[in-house]
Amino acid sequence: MIYYDKKKNTLMESEYKYMLQDSDEPNLYREMFPYDEVPKLTFNNRVCPIDPPDDIWITDTTFRDGQQSRAPYTPDQIVTLYKYLHQLGGPKGIVRQTEFFLYSDRDKEAVRRCQELGYEFPEVTGWIRAHKTDFELAKGMGLSECGILVSCSDYHIYKKLNKNRREAMEDYLSIIRSAVEVGIRPRCHFEDITRADFYGFVVPFATEINKIAAESGTPIKLRVCDTLGYGSPFSGTSLPRSIPGIIYGLRVYAGYPSAMLEWHGHNDFYKAVVNSTTAWLYGASGVNCSLLGIGERTGNTPLEAMVIEYAQLRGTLDGMDTTVIRDIADYYEKELEYSVPARTPFVGSDFNMTQAGIHADGLLKDEEIYNIFDTSLLLKSPPGVAITATSGAAGISLWLSTHVFSNEKIDKNDERVTLLKNWVDEQYSEGRVTTISYQEMWQAVHLLNIV
Repeated sequence: MIYYDKKKNTLMESEYKYMLQDSDEPNLYREMFPYDEVPKLTFNNRVCPIDPPDDIWITDTTFRDGQQSRAPYTPDQIVTLYKYLHQLGGPKGIVRQTEFFLYSDRDKEAVRRCQELGYEFPEVTGWIRAHKTDFELAKGMGLSECGILVSCSDYHIYKKLNKNRREAMEDYLSIIRSAVEVGIRPRCHFEDITRADFYGFVVPFATEINKIAAESGTPIKLRVCDTLGYGSPFSGTSLPRSIPGIIYGLRVYAGYPSAMLEWHGHNDFYKAVVNSTTAWLYGASGVNCSLLGIGERTGNTPLEAMVIEYAQLRGTLDGMDTTVIRDIADYYEKELEYSVPARTPFVGSDFNMTQAGIHADGLLKDEEIYNIFDTSLLLKSPPGVAITATSGAAGISLWLSTHVFSNEKIDKNDERVTLLKNWVDEQYSEGRVTTISYQEMWQAVHLLNIV
């Protein structure tokens, strides 16, 4: 088949249609995933073109995947966080959707109360079991879209479901048809895609889903789930771990438009953020995240990180209110008693804090020298300094300027700096090795009559 691609302005050839390759035995890619060794990252140097969509956005799983690694949120807490998501996403709804469990009375109350707020964004969607009764439940609650699990690796098909590929695919397609018949837009969660036989199962299965979508007139979304974080962003990585290859293959060989593709990553190999960005770059419109990255095991892609990635890629925040990120982190710590690791980018208490005197000296002269951007303006988090044995006069000057004198610049040769520095030096000359706390510094300020 030859067709004209309006975006590329070239004639494109797409003749080969991938068919289901069934097998009596699972393909576990044992050379790549030996289990008793670290997984192998292999390359075949097959390169896919970067092809970002016209529109990209963020979806949220805080109330679904994010609840699978912590105590359940109360309805009040969910409503508060949902309001924050709405404010963060801005008037264009860059944070486009969020998903909810629908089983307990508490789940249903949270959904109802969020719906009553009347926000267009983020759209309230559901997560349900693959049963017709659950589809009817979701429809009765006024939901248009729900996620259903369609595990696609042989690890899941053969070892968990005890089926072969054809049986699994037929069961999945039956479930998807049932959802469409009830009037639900299915969001098919392709679990464990980075260990799946991509052209032997994933593409043929996605092609069949696309046929149902075309026949029914119902848009059916694919959530591309990197369940164990195996995905690789590097050009030329071989499947099934190649994110460029996965997104390219679903678009070109399964015929999926960017708007119907959504990446869902985990952080087991420290790649959740870069993998999500890669999915955007190679043609998926959506990336699925959770607030602060809270989720199973090492967590999901942090939603706040992708807000910043969006701005870097598009050159604009498109109305997103990044100051809400500070409010969200404070809410987690103060109201939910969740301890945000101090050095977590954008939200940790120390993410833009220095301990080195030479860095503090640079911040005193111009904070742009050592600060990533205007974190006071964009994140309500001014740069700071922690006082240690190496902070020097510059560090103490910065600390006084920030915490005591309301951002009035105190020269490092000021006698008040000298007084406090002598006190600090005395602490470490007596054998102290730990950082001097904020409270201790204030006690010293009062002791020395600096204010």
